[in-house]
Amino acid sequence: MNEISIIGLDLAKNVFQIHGAGPNGNVVLRKKLNRGRLLAFFADLPICVVAMEACASAHYWGREIGKLGHEIRLINPAYVKPFVKRQKNDAADAEAIAEAAARPTMRFVSVKSAEKQASSMAFKVRDLLVRQRTQTINALRGHLMEYGLIVPQGIKHIPLLREKIAAQTDLPEMASVLCNGLLDQVVYLSEQIAVLEKELRARARQDEVAARLMTIPGVGPICATALEALAPAAGTFSKGRDFAAWIGLTPKQNSSGGKDRLGKVSKMGQRDLRRLLVLGATAVVRWARRYGAPAGSWLARMLSKKPPKLIAVALANKLARTAWALMARGGVYCAPAPGAA
Repeated sequence: MNEISIIGLDLAKNVFQIHGAGPNGNVVLRKKLNRGRLLAFFADLPICVVAMEACASAHYWGREIGKLGHEIRLINPAYVKPFVKRQKNDAADAEAIAEAAARPTMRFVSVKSAEKQASSMAFKVRDLLVRQRTQTINALRGHLMEYGLIVPQGIKHIPLLREKIAAQTDLPEMASVLCNGLLDQVVYLSEQIAVLEKELRARARQDEVAARLMTIPGVGPICATALEALAPAAGTFSKGRDFAAWIGLTPKQNSSGGKDRLGKVSKMGQRDLRRLLVLGATAVVRWARRYGAPAGSWLARMLSKKPPKLIAVALANKLARTAWALMARGGVYCAPAPGAA
């Protein structure tokens, strides 16, 4: 046991697979443990590196095993897959995790604290409620369209449906009851969303980093809170472009032979942050098209020669880089001088 330098831990609900390797990579230990014996095993184990895939429950086990003094390394599952040998089983997965974690150029995921996971949970729960409300509204509009009842798109027009349902004399009673039930569900979901948004805005005002991020045009309380909760430490990235690439806002490369070939935006990254930044950039572009951008600015030059959707994605890339600069170096956003890139 003293020869173990790195442990590859394949996570599960109840039965965990452990692969222990020595300093030269030789196999020292292969073992299965149930959930109740896992922490006791690591408590008796000499201090070593414990590697896991960054999947469900990884941050919890990372925190608990880390309290015992072990060094925790979380790896993106996509980086572990190339190390899996033939056949797919828990033992092969644990061995692949140990081999991947031993690579000197491997990139790791930071273990999140319980507080940061709670902030992330608040954002994700709001996102889930918004999706459920949209699904309910779409179902309601689709059913009522069969009876000739329509209203303009938008959440603000949904209360009109209740009035139209009450006024529709030839609407079957069962349809009326079911549609009113869906309307009640929309109202309930809207109330829950409003409560979460109020909490997120209050947290954004109280958090020093989120308050500075909100000085960036296009970054509101929800986006600022998500950046602070979902993004790793700014020191993880050496420059803003690396942070934008982590989100998935940089072009996909297919370069060879010294020739750089850049394609569409890769979308290989944190999709929640990418969506929020693109939505914020879209709002900025829409405002600039309606009221005009500062003369000589980057946005004004882009609006004169590029389509709005392309500009929104390019602006989202700039927002990501700016957000990284504020998180890494402090300060607040200052608009560039006219004519600056």
